[in-house]
Amino acid sequence: MIRIAAHAGSLGFAARAANSLPFLLPRYDQDRRPARSRVAILPATEYSGMLSDVLSEGLKLFDLNVAGKSVLLKPNLVDYIPGAAINTHLLLIVAAAECFRRFGAKQVIVAEGPGHQRDTRLVLRATGLEQHLNEQRIPFVDLNRDDVAKVPLRADYSRLKHLWLPRTVLEADFIVSMPKVKTHHWSGVTLSMKNMFGVVPGVKYGWPKNLLHWRGIQQSIVDLVATVPIHFIIADAIVCMEGNGPLAGTARRLDRIVLSDDPVAADATCARLMGLAPERIPHISATATFMGNSSRDLIDYLAEAPHVPDRRFDLVPGFHYLYAD
Repeated sequence: MIRIAAHAGSLGFAARAANSLPFLLPRYDQDRRPARSRVAILPATEYSGMLSDVLSEGLKLFDLNVAGKSVLLKPNLVDYIPGAAINTHLLLIVAAAECFRRFGAKQVIVAEGPGHQRDTRLVLRATGLEQHLNEQRIPFVDLNRDDVAKVPLRADYSRLKHLWLPRTVLEADFIVSMPKVKTHHWSGVTLSMKNMFGVVPGVKYGWPKNLLHWRGIQQSIVDLVATVPIHFIIADAIVCMEGNGPLAGTARRLDRIVLSDDPVAADATCARLMGLAPERIPHISATATFMGNSSRDLIDYLAEAPHVPDRRFDLVPGFHYLYAD
């Protein structure tokens, strides 16, 4: 690996001062930003069988080529709490699988390694996802317990140097991050990039992926997504979560699905839909220097343009600095 960025000193992180700390100095192997990024914000008011049609039309806007490829869908499955909007909705997951099969994918796999609940099968059964996957013959892989391989990191913000990652993820041709749009009491937001914590195996790193927390959540997010590619994003923003997320917040409707071919652009757009300033979210501002585009001027909106909500998403007090002016 050829490093083109100089190393800096301590990575100490304090939420209110994050933008002034050495965390934001470049520590990546190369600049991979596309000239422009694409985002589609699609209206969707309910979880129903119609999601497949809505999603199919949205995906056509990107002219994706997945024919003959193995597609891995990485939803956000945290735990099961009746009535709580904490997981990517099962009907959106199944709709995505149907669409990619229709577009000629060789194989579609749903894979997740929950960071909170150790019993992944319990989450699958309790949410009803297991039954739907079985009915559609969609395989599921528990990434917390998959075979792993040692992979050098392509960025050096956490100083971890390498991660043990599931072979199912490493062997996938096309990885789709499917987050539930939520606020988060430790990282401010949990969107397509934070969602990738679920590919880090719990049997190696504990619950809730403790080593990543100890090395800094924001830093670990950057290193992880710099190393494990996110080829596409389907964000569940129909019913979101605000407040004390990712588990104890309250439901908040946006009635949208957000699609993108750039995780930085996707997360910046979702942040704006939440009434937040993406440049104040450290992992978004850092990845915008080498991985993707967060500036509106560099994003082509293929459907709706992002709008400022009438009321900003509630955040825990320590993250009020993320609010857009």
